[in-house]
Amino acid sequence: MFNTGATGFMLLATSLVMLMTPGLAFFYGGLAGKRNILGIMMQSFVSMGITTIMWYVCGYSLCFSGDAMGGIIGNFDKAFLNGVDLNSPFPGNKGIPEFVFMAYQMMFAIITPALITGAFVNRVTFKSYLLFLVLWQVLVYYPFAHMVWGGGLLARWGVLDFAGGIVVHATAGFAALASVIYVGKRRDKESPPNSVPLIAIGTGLLWFGWYGFNSGSALDVNAVTGLAFVNTDVAASFAAITWLVIEWSFAKKPKFVGLLTGAVAGLATITPAAGFVTLNSAVMIGIAAGLVCYFAVNLKNRMGWDDALDVWGVHGVGGCLGTILLGVFASKAANFSGHNGLMYGNTHFFAKQVIAVVVACVYAFVFTYIMLALINKITSVKVTETEEDKGLDESIHGEKAYDEGVL
Repeated sequence: MFNTGATGFMLLATSLVMLMTPGLAFFYGGLAGKRNILGIMMQSFVSMGITTIMWYVCGYSLCFSGDAMGGIIGNFDKAFLNGVDLNSPFPGNKGIPEFVFMAYQMMFAIITPALITGAFVNRVTFKSYLLFLVLWQVLVYYPFAHMVWGGGLLARWGVLDFAGGIVVHATAGFAALASVIYVGKRRDKESPPNSVPLIAIGTGLLWFGWYGFNSGSALDVNAVTGLAFVNTDVAASFAAITWLVIEWSFAKKPKFVGLLTGAVAGLATITPAAGFVTLNSAVMIGIAAGLVCYFAVNLKNRMGWDDALDVWGVHGVGGCLGTILLGVFASKAANFSGHNGLMYGNTHFFAKQVIAVVVACVYAFVFTYIMLALINKITSVKVTETEEDKGLDESIHGEKAYDEGVL
């Protein structure tokens, strides 16, 4: 009944996307100060548990079942995975079981709120983060997942997002900016990364997992799958080297963390376009990612926004840039099920991409800020000065990443 090759590939892609959340934990854990390693890593790992429970209870249904509120969100027809059994095929590709599609999409839901945590490292209580994790998915992630990927409002309007430029990176990046503005600055902004090798391990895992993130979004095994795979690698590589060269020209030294950050910026930026543009366009997108995201991080610094791990500059700006450049470079020659972009005279599609990503960013920013204010009425969002000075690993979690004799 099912295509074993496609099903096996989608299970592999699902596993790769799952690996990205621990990879993100290593990436953020290395960037964090030595007293806040476990706190930031735990925020990623706890999403794996809580989001899975939510996805089983109602998340999958609200994203991929029916239509409510004019196409803004789904309904509860598939709550508790009702009707999703061993023999039910995924409607978008009847060659794979719906169970597999459900699991694949669950991994996206897990990592998206975890991306935000790098912005407010060592400033947010664990209780408030747990509430934030639940509410943000219900009020921000689920609606956009449905509108773009679940056949909702934006999908019907003709907006494209191959693997998450709008749904994942733009929403998470601008939610991160709202979080930074709400919680304020760190008391110790000079805290350096505790482990560059840990950052490198995290980057490697993210880059590796991103092949499943983007290639798997073809939801089949075909030429588009291969195109998304190669575009992902090429864009990340060009972005990494572009960032390295720019930073080298200013700092007069080649920075390893800059190279790694540039790679992640390229990966985030190619995500919405990976299966809709040609390889040459992926090169241009990678170069643009390294250039624009580098200067976005510098703008953040000049504005005084204490986005500790540059979530807005890398993921927010990268996701927006990739979505807009998809509107420019999209080509039916690359994927006949897509659209032609501005380069081929399609101004309407370009305009739709721009409007959609602006709406997503504004929505995510405003709802996140309001959400944090409401959560603060239930439990304190920001840690005390004593807890921040001591570090969240010990003050909140009662653990330390390293034995004292090592540091």
